[in-house]
Order: sequence, then C-alpha cells, then structure tokens
Amino acid sequence: MLFPPASCPRLIIKIGSALLVEPEGAVRRAWLEGVAANVAARLREGQQVAVVSSGAIALGARRLGLAKGGRATLEDAQAAAAVGQIALGQVWAEVLGAQGLTAAQMLLTLDDLEDRRRYLNVTATLDRLLSLGVVPVLNENDSVATEEIRFGDNDRLAARVAQAAGASAVLLLSDVDGLYDRDPALAGATHIARVERVDAGVEAIATGGSASGMGSGGMASKVAAARIANAAGAHLAVASGRAANPLSTDARHTLFVAERSAPARKAWLAGGLTAKGTIHIDAGAARALVGGGSLLAAGGTRVEGRFARGDLVVIAGPTGPVARGLSEYDGAEAARLLGRRSDEHAALLGYAPRAALVHRSHMALL
Repeated sequence: MLFPPASCPRLIIKIGSALLVEPEGAVRRAWLEGVAANVAARLREGQQVAVVSSGAIALGARRLGLAKGGRATLEDAQAAAAVGQIALGQVWAEVLGAQGLTAAQMLLTLDDLEDRRRYLNVTATLDRLLSLGVVPVLNENDSVATEEIRFGDNDRLAARVAQAAGASAVLLLSDVDGLYDRDPALAGATHIARVERVDAGVEAIATGGSASGMGSGGMASKVAAARIANAAGAHLAVASGRAANPLSTDARHTLFVAERSAPARKAWLAGGLTAKGTIHIDAGAARALVGGGSLLAAGGTRVEGRFARGDLVVIAGPTGPVARGLSEYDGAEAARLLGRRSDEHAALLGYAPRAALVHRSHMALL
C-alpha cells in the first residue's frame, strides 16, 4: 500500500478522467465504489483523505453531445464542466455515502491558490473539513476558468492542494504507471521507480500529452506537480489506477521523494504558477541566493515582464530558474537598478530605496 496511514497522516489522491469515465462518457461506477471502500478503510485507520477528481468535462460532454469530449472550444469545455460537475459531485456523494462517509465539494480557480489571502481561506476550510472526518472532493472550476487563469490540469492542482492542506503525500492515480527514461512506447524504455530530486534532467525526459486523450495532463504535468509537492515537504507518487481497489494494492509507480519541508509561506511561494515577471541574474548572485542571501541589484542582468511591487517573480540564473520571490520594486524601477550598488539607488530613483530587489524573507529557492 502506498502512503499507509501510520506514516502519512494526511493524503491527497488525484484521479484522472481516463480512470473515472469510460471512453463513451459513462462513469466507471464499480471501480469508483472500490476507491470509496479503500478511502473508508484509510479513514478508519486514522488517515485524513482529500480527493482531487477529474471527469466533469468528460461527463458533461456526453450529456450535451459535444464533440472532442467537450474540448473543441473553451466555451464547450465551460458548458460541459457546468453540467458534468453536478453529475460528478452526485456520484462521489453516493459512493462515499454508501461507506458511511460525508463528501464535501470544493471548486477552485487558480487565483484561489495564488492569492495569499484566498489561499489561507482554502487552507482553513480544508483543515476543518478533514478534522471533521469529511472527504473533500476538489476540482478546478472549469465553468469559469479561462486559458489565462487556470491550472490547466489537476496534477498541479493536487500538488497545490497538498500544500494548502499540509498533506504528507500526494498520490496521482493515472492510466500510466510512472516515469520512464524515454517514451514508454519505444523499445528499451526503462521504468524509473524513484526520483530523489526533480531537476532539469528529469523534466527533459517527461513528455506532454495524455495517453487516453481524455484528460488535460501528461507526464510533464505530473513532474511539475512533483516539484511543487516536494518543495512543500510532500512525497508524490504517480501510480497506475487500472486495478480494482487501487488504494489497497502496491501498483507499479514512480515515487518523487520530498525535500526537507519548507515553511508554509516559502512553500506557497515555490509552488506559485503565475509569476508576473523574471529577474535574470549572474552566476555570482545565483551562488549568493543558494547561500541564503537576498537578491541585490548589483547581481541583476535583465528584467522581463511587467510587475508591481509585491508581485511574484521568477529569479533566473545563467542555467535556469533559481528562486521565486516577491519583488520589492516594480519592473521599471528594478530595470533601472540592475548592476548598480546599493549606495547608488537613492540618486537613481529619487527616494530612499529598499535594500534588495527580492529579500530572502520573501523568497523560496527552487
């Protein structure tokens, strides 16, 4: 059994569309009843469980007779989600209710977890529901999400929910059984059972696209989710959910091992998906950040994007992203200060400046 209750007090389980919905659009109810029974067994053993469930668009598309599984246009997806979410919530309430459990529905948009105040509200609600023995069933609110303000897949949503809930682990049940060193359809592809750190090499071998064509995720999104979850101190596993009772079996999987848990605020910063800009820095500044320093203007080389003071920005070194943090200056001011010493800032801006472009207290290393 992956992530047993004895070692994992709070678990987030994500279920992909291809597992929950048949190709023709019907719910795989018998399989889902097995999942509900597994969840009930875990709760009896003291584990708190929340479920991130895909499937609303697939279910709604069937009821509305929409082409391409409801994903032909954004408007079709929104309409399918609005219809399908009712059906999805109902089936979860029924199968969990048959196990004596109470289900709760939470629909989230990207802004609910990117805005710090709303993120804390989500955290409080999840914590209360879980402490009451309720099983929250979460999904992206696709009926109002747009291309600009959406997670894009429930893998990353599950990782962000794990941060908000303070979960120990995330289990992504999928139609694939983990990460391979190349496309698993190619001869000689080798399954990777354990990943100690998500780095550029791991991201390079992850491929986009859904095996079923029904969902919106792929291995690339699962690796991105692993980076978010691991930064918050949560392990993440990608496992095959094809078997009956998938939560009580040792299905083949890839385990992404968590780093040392970060403080809650820094975990939120590291997992942010909507950075407003990028500050590029030289190698010396990158080393200073890794050593625990703030980002000083002298180490900056270039600014991208339009951002205001307090916005989330990516800090990128010569070899790629190094950190995320909240900017102490707007983009135009930051650009004027690049490469300048701190004692020059007041003359350049006309007012007493702040000490850093991004202070270490408002920064999380990647």
